[in-house]
Amino acid sequence: MWKREETPRPTGLSANPAPAAPQALVMPDGSDLERGAQGLMREELVTIGKSIVIKGELGGGEDLTIEGQVEGKIELRDHVLTIGPNGRIKAQIVAKSIVVLGEVTGNLTAAEKVEIRENGSVEGDVVAPRVAIVDGAHFRGSIDMQRKEQSTSTEWAAGAPKPEGKTSMPAETPVTDELASV
Repeated sequence: MWKREETPRPTGLSANPAPAAPQALVMPDGSDLERGAQGLMREELVTIGKSIVIKGELGGGEDLTIEGQVEGKIELRDHVLTIGPNGRIKAQIVAKSIVVLGEVTGNLTAAEKVEIRENGSVEGDVVAPRVAIVDGAHFRGSIDMQRKEQSTSTEWAAGAPKPEGKTSMPAETPVTDELASV
């Protein structure tokens, strides 16, 4: 049964508990400090647990850790997605940054980076400007490390030839040789 804790307690403490509490907890912008703090705590601790199974589309406006199973599509364009060691994902993933500690089957697209850590497994294509695969990780697929427009235009302004289509390793070789000979 539910019991109300605050209403039936008018005992010996009569120092206006109702008005004092809201004044102490109200932020300058009018939001409630206690609710705001709880919201911040929730943003840091958003996890899909080991026993949870999701089929369909998953999206959100905060960082997310998945320890359970997801099948379908995951879209967190402005946030970090972490696939925990118990996570089993069969999905197309789009996020700002993706960290894989569990298993992912599907394509990964990240605006910043993709990390496949030890014991992590990815079977699918990866598109990100930065990709890190540590020793002990499993990867099967292709990697497309697209550069951000700013870094590419800076290189071209420095005198490097503008590449046709995709940038390949030989186009970067003269820069490396030049640095080695200095």
